Amino acid sequence: MIRKHTRRAAKAAFAISLGVAIVLGGTAAVASAAPQAKPTVLVGNKNFTEEFILGQLYGQALAAKGFTVKYAGSLGSSELADTAIKSGKINLLPEYTGVVVQDIAKETPGKTASAVYAQAKKFEQTRGLTMLNATPFYDTDTVTVLKSTAQKYGLKTIGDLKKVKSFTYAGFPECQTRMTCLLGLKRTYGLTQTKFVPLSTISVYTLLDDGKATGGDGFSTDPQQATGKYVALTDTKHIFGFQNVAPIVSQKLLAAGGSAFSSTVNAVSSKLTLAAMQAMNKAVGIDKKTPAAVASAFLKANGLK
Repeated sequence: MIRKHTRRAAKAAFAISLGVAIVLGGTAAVASAAPQAKPTVLVGNKNFTEEFILGQLYGQALAAKGFTVKYAGSLGSSELADTAIKSGKINLLPEYTGVVVQDIAKETPGKTASAVYAQAKKFEQTRGLTMLNATPFYDTDTVTVLKSTAQKYGLKTIGDLKKVKSFTYAGFPECQTRMTCLLGLKRTYGLTQTKFVPLSTISVYTLLDDGKATGGDGFSTDPQQATGKYVALTDTKHIFGFQNVAPIVSQKLLAAGGSAFSSTVNAVSSKLTLAAMQAMNKAVGIDKKTPAAVASAFLKANGLK
């Protein structure tokens, strides 16, 4: 009897240990693998207010999910930012789909926002990169003039600038070589009389206000565009294309980050409407709040942090 009870006890102990092993997802003899560490996200952005905010939005949301996030800060123009992500200096960059297609890939853009997004994503995938979901908002370049200037010359479209014998146009230095900027004005619209004024630290709106430029390269999400003081001339030849934001990420980061990474980034993008971006741009550009503070408030308000 003693031997029988001993055998029963041994069998019971084995059954319990086996049950525990099954619940834990293995056998009693094999230890479960340690969870894989999340990859480090290296966020870069370009050299203007909206990009500063976008970098913080994606970075802070990922940090809230346990990712280690480092910020490369302002990388300058799209061309310089493109060099940084190709080289691996950064592995996440908020970029505009039309800029990728027209200014980086040098391709003719499609006729819809979804077509341009598909073009941009296909191009990035040939370089070890890819694009996550695009934002609802788009931010295009605009040929912006003072309302008083528009009234003086009868300007409604970009083509109407042919009425002006000679005029100055302000933009960042890279504007000179882009079809989405000065190059497009000259080649597509035939505005060869344009004299370029490069921007540095002074806002294009300040130059317009001070009479130092007739027109300038503004953006559709600039808060100044909603004041009624300025007019964005209609782009009848569509040189500016579609410019939704879609984060470019390295394929290596996407694979290492898994669904937690992609779902977090896509969740941020889905909340970025035109009204939301205009409000955040105003908070930083006019109300002088920091991009980090504005991004944090937006993420918290939308349950993303």
